[in-house]
Amino acid sequence: MMDIKTWNSVRLAERMRGHRVLSQFGSEGCRALAEHWEVGSAAVDDLVLDADTWDRQLCWLLEGELTLALDDGAATVALPADELIGAGTMAGRLEGRWSATAARPCVLALLPVARLSPWLRKLPGLQFHFPGLTPTADDEAAGSHPALGDVPGSDLHLSLVTRAVGSLVRRAPVLLAPETPIREAARKMSEQRISSVLIGQEDHLFGLITDRDLRSRVVAQGLDIERPVMDIATLAPMCIATSAPAFHAMLLMARHNIHHVPVMDDGKVVGMVTTSDLTEHYSTSAVYLARSIHSQESLEGLVGCAGKVRDLQRSLAAAGATAYSSGHIMTAITDAFTSRLLQLGERQFGPPPVDYCWVAAGSQARQEQTAKSDQDNCMVLDNGYDEAPHGAYFAALSRFVCDGLDACGYVHCPGEMMAMTDKWRQPQRRWHEYFHRWVDEPEPMALMLTCVFFDLRPVYGRTELLEDLRREVLQRTQGNRIFLAYMVSNALGHTPPLGMFGQISTARSGEHRGTIDLKHNGIVPVVDLARVYALAGGHPAVNTHDRLESAGASREVSEQAAHDLRDALEFLSTLRIQHQMRQIDQGRAPDNFLDPDTLSSFERRRLKDAFGVVQKLQQVLSQRYTAGRF
Repeated sequence: MMDIKTWNSVRLAERMRGHRVLSQFGSEGCRALAEHWEVGSAAVDDLVLDADTWDRQLCWLLEGELTLALDDGAATVALPADELIGAGTMAGRLEGRWSATAARPCVLALLPVARLSPWLRKLPGLQFHFPGLTPTADDEAAGSHPALGDVPGSDLHLSLVTRAVGSLVRRAPVLLAPETPIREAARKMSEQRISSVLIGQEDHLFGLITDRDLRSRVVAQGLDIERPVMDIATLAPMCIATSAPAFHAMLLMARHNIHHVPVMDDGKVVGMVTTSDLTEHYSTSAVYLARSIHSQESLEGLVGCAGKVRDLQRSLAAAGATAYSSGHIMTAITDAFTSRLLQLGERQFGPPPVDYCWVAAGSQARQEQTAKSDQDNCMVLDNGYDEAPHGAYFAALSRFVCDGLDACGYVHCPGEMMAMTDKWRQPQRRWHEYFHRWVDEPEPMALMLTCVFFDLRPVYGRTELLEDLRREVLQRTQGNRIFLAYMVSNALGHTPPLGMFGQISTARSGEHRGTIDLKHNGIVPVVDLARVYALAGGHPAVNTHDRLESAGASREVSEQAAHDLRDALEFLSTLRIQHQMRQIDQGRAPDNFLDPDTLSSFERRRLKDAFGVVQKLQQVLSQRYTAGRF
C-alpha cells in the first residue's frame, strides 16, 4: 500500500490551490476544506465508490489510476491522478449507474457532499461541476449574488465620486453557458474584442473568465480546449451594484488585485467594469499601484513601488478627496504591500504548518491611514499551533513581513506592537486569554492595549480566526459597566485644545510651541469616543466613521451628535492630510503639528467648532460615567 502520511492538510490545501476546479474555492476555502478530507489508500481492484454512494461523496484521486464502469459493463473509463469523481459527476451527465475501482495502487481523498453544499451560496457554479450538490433552504433564501454595499462619504477626482458604476458599462454582458467549450469562449472573446466573458444561465451568474485565465489555466497547463469553460472560470466573482459610485469599484479592484468586476442591477448582471474603464477617468489610479505591488517578485521591487505612495496621496489631496475615501485608498495600498510580503514569505519559507490570520491593528485596521503611518499588526494562529515544531517558521515569516513593511516606509512600531514580537503572535486561545484579562482587569496598561487591539481587521489568511475572536470580545464588552467606565476614563485622557473661554490654545513651550496636535488632541478623542460607543453597543464596525453611524442608528448617541462627530472627524482629518502634503512638498517629514496662524479665519472658526463638538460629547460621556448610567 502507498504511504498516505505525507498527505496532511497543509499539503492538501496547496494541491487544491493548483487544481483546475478546486482552486476556485480560493486560498481560505482550500485551507478550510483541507481539514475535512479523509485520505486513504486502495489496492488494485478495490472498490472506491459504487452507484449507491456516488452522490454522497466527492472522491479526489491524488495518486494512481481508477477505472470507472457502468453497472451493465457497457462503458469503462480510465481516470488519471488529480481527477474528481462522485458528488454527481459523470452520473449527472451520462445515464446509468457508475462505480469506480482502483486500476493501480491509489491514494484517495474523500469529502462528504454535505461539506460542499454550504459553499453553493458563494459559489453557485459548483453545481455544474458537482450535480449531486443541492442547496439548503438557508442557501436558497440568502441568494447567490452579493453586491458591494454602499459606502458613505466617498469622493474622488474627475467625477469618480459622483459618477455611478453603471455609467461606465459600455455594452451588454457577453454571457456563455457553463458547458460552452473553452475553444468557443476564446473565439467569442476574439470576435467581440473583449478581455473577459461571464459564465451563467439566464440571469444567474456563475463566474467569469479573462484572457489571463486562457493563458495561465489553459495554454500554460496544456488543458484540453474542448473542456467546458467552467473548468477554468473564477466562480462567484466579486460584484458591484450599478448605482454604486465608480470610486467603490476602484477601491474593490485595488484591495483584491482584480481587474474585472461584474455590474449588477437588482440581482441581474448588466455588464462589466474593468481597470481600463476606470483609469480613463483617473490616471493616477490606486488600481495600477496595487497591480504593480502584487506583481513584484522581491522586496527590492516592493520598495520601488513604495516611492509612489506619497504621490498617490498627493494626487488625492489635490483632487479634494474626502479623508474617509483617502483613508480607505491609502489603507488598501498598505494591505496590498502586506499581502504581497506574506506571499513572498510563504514562497521563501514554505507553506505555513498551521493556518493563521495576519491582522491589522490601529489606523490600518480602521482604514484611516495617512502619509505618516507606522505599523500595528499581529498574528492569530490556529489552535493547532505548537511552539516547538511551528515557532521558528512564524517567527521568520513575521520578521520578514515587518522588516519588509519598514523598508517600504511603514516604520516599526515604537511600542513593538507587531507580529514579529512573540507576545503578539499567538494561537487563538491565547488571544482569548489576553482579551479576557484586559476586560476583567482594566488596569492602565490593559487600557492602552485595548486602544490598539480592539481595532482589528483581517488582512490575509484564515479570517475566521479573527472573526470568532471579535464576536466573543464584543459579547463580553457589551453592557459591561465596569469595563466601559474604565474605557470612558481612558477616552477622556485626550482633550481638544480649547481654553477657558472656548478659544484655541497652542503649545506654550517645547519643539512644537505655537502649534496644535491635530492627531492626539483632535482625531484621537473622536476615535476613542467611537470605540466606546461600539464596545457599549456590541457593534462590529472598526472604521470610526462607520462606528459613529452605527452608534447613531442604535441610539448609543443621538443621530445629530453622531452626525456632528463625523463632520468634525472629516474636517480634522482633512486638515491633517493637507498639512502633511504641504510638508512633503517642502521636502519635510510629515507630522501632526499645525500652526493655526496658517489657517484662514473661516478655517479657524470651523476648527474651533469641531473641537467644541468633541469637547461637548466628551462631557456627555463623562456625565453618563459619573452618574453610573452605563
